[in-house]
Amino acid sequence: MDNTLINYTLHLADTNLILAQRNAEWCGHGPILEQDIAITNISLDLLGQSRNFYQYAALLINKHIKSAESEAPPSEEFGEASEDSLAYLRTEREFKNCLLAEQPNGDWAQTIVRQFFLSAYQFLLYEKLQNSNDEQLAAIAAKGLKEVTYHQRWSSEWVVRLGDGTEESHQRMLKAIDELWRYTGELFIAVDYEVAAGFDIALLKDDWMKKVTSVFEEATLPIPEKAFMQTGGKTGTHTEHLGYILTELQYLQRTYPNAEW
Repeated sequence: MDNTLINYTLHLADTNLILAQRNAEWCGHGPILEQDIAITNISLDLLGQSRNFYQYAALLINKHIKSAESEAPPSEEFGEASEDSLAYLRTEREFKNCLLAEQPNGDWAQTIVRQFFLSAYQFLLYEKLQNSNDEQLAAIAAKGLKEVTYHQRWSSEWVVRLGDGTEESHQRMLKAIDELWRYTGELFIAVDYEVAAGFDIALLKDDWMKKVTSVFEEATLPIPEKAFMQTGGKTGTHTEHLGYILTELQYLQRTYPNAEW
């Protein structure tokens, strides 16, 4: 077995973990109690999905190491892999999350736009993955689709609420879109390991654009003109933000190795 499926599964896990970590920063700081709870629950959903993907990736890695059929993945330096080692003992260059997931929360508008872009993408992705020839990926996607359906609806409603709200909320949404749009192109630019998805990722773009356009029209928000798209996250080249996220996320494990509750 080559590393293609391993790397693809890690990519899915990493994107969910980093987005979960970002959303969790709102816990106790949401604009109102109900939405504080909502964004925290979304973070927990994403964390659960990332755990499922990490557990599957660890299983694949351990089988890979034992069989020694090809060059071992980067995480072999930590010995037998687990969901914890994959989350806590890899460096930013080993993480394969999309750049969009690691962008700062900014204000509530920026957090909503980031979540909406990724939820709309994940909904389409999981719809396809639930029919994957890989039974484990299909099962994780089918379970995650139920959660992502809610994430998409919740974030869509907030896009409309803020975009078609006050002058200030509208301007904040425009600023958030301007800041984040440049990271959306990477979602649909496939890297070598994404062949494990079993379909062309680029084919999701048209449906994603239709969803975004529909919601933006209701929210009286314009679709940005063409922009230079930032890429690299899927292959380990990240913005400066990821290092800070991992410093906080991995602090306890790196300070007290193998610590357990």
